[in-house]
Amino acid sequence: LIKVLELFGGIGAPRKALIKLGVSHKCIDYVEWQVNRVKAYNALYDHLHHPQDVRGWNLKPDILVHGSPCQDNSRANKQRKGAANDSRSQLMLETLRIIKEMGTWRPRVVIWENVEGVLDKNVMPIFNYYLQEMKSLGYTSSYEVLDARDFGIPHARKRVFCISLYDDKMFDFNKIQKKPMKHIKEFLEFSPNDMVPAQYLITIPSMLNKIKEFNPKPTGSYKRQLDVIDEYCYTITERQDRCPNAGIIRLSNPQYRYLTERECWRLLGFDDEDYDLMLKEFPTKEGKRNATLYALAGNSIVVDVLEEIFRVLLDEYIVINDSKMELVS
Repeated sequence: LIKVLELFGGIGAPRKALIKLGVSHKCIDYVEWQVNRVKAYNALYDHLHHPQDVRGWNLKPDILVHGSPCQDNSRANKQRKGAANDSRSQLMLETLRIIKEMGTWRPRVVIWENVEGVLDKNVMPIFNYYLQEMKSLGYTSSYEVLDARDFGIPHARKRVFCISLYDDKMFDFNKIQKKPMKHIKEFLEFSPNDMVPAQYLITIPSMLNKIKEFNPKPTGSYKRQLDVIDEYCYTITERQDRCPNAGIIRLSNPQYRYLTERECWRLLGFDDEDYDLMLKEFPTKEGKRNATLYALAGNSIVVDVLEEIFRVLLDEYIVINDSKMELVS
């Protein structure tokens, strides 16, 4: 039995990855302050967690997974604060405090995920500090930028994964097995010839004018555009109805539409059964898009990437004896 602690837990992508692998595990706790994410997690995994701040927390897991807020690291945020003292990037350091306060106990594996922007010069200092502190706590860390498209998911979502092992052995990202990317068509609810509910059609002139096919060379100060999806979508964020977004679908009329909420959940690696549970928890108003369901998906880690990371850990680095997890010596 593997004991897992999820910090900044979102909708529980690590938990979903372990379930898909069929791994016996126990989530000893889940820490998340955002109310809707907690409600979603409880509905998905039949728990009764309450919103709580990661600061002031102390538990003893085998595997600790944390994906601290990314807004101040993101390249899409023109006003990002990077490593500034008042930035949300600083919250990743709360994990260091939590590990230190465990006393002699150390999680055997610590996984941290964040946007590619953490490697930029105005954010990298805090990431380097994190790596140094993890080393002082007895961990050997390695990190890599992984793209969901390399794990079968047609979703251009690049994220930094840092894996720290509590010994001198370093996680080898070369052991990760990549998969051919499926075509976006396998994830769509509606084909280009289907009748699409009106709320997903792009009708606002300001959005239509940003479609790259119509206006390939925009002028003026605002040059962001809407890309038409071909084989894969672009990074799914909290909202579809803004520019840029994850991309739009060309219909045969010709018209264009947004990705649906269900499609976004599929493109994060969740099942339709998961999404149906979410619809019960957060019902959609007739004729409206569901902003909550978009936001929950956009803040998640792609399950399939975590699934492969856990597979390598279990095959190469982890042994369980007498219901106790240890690293392979």
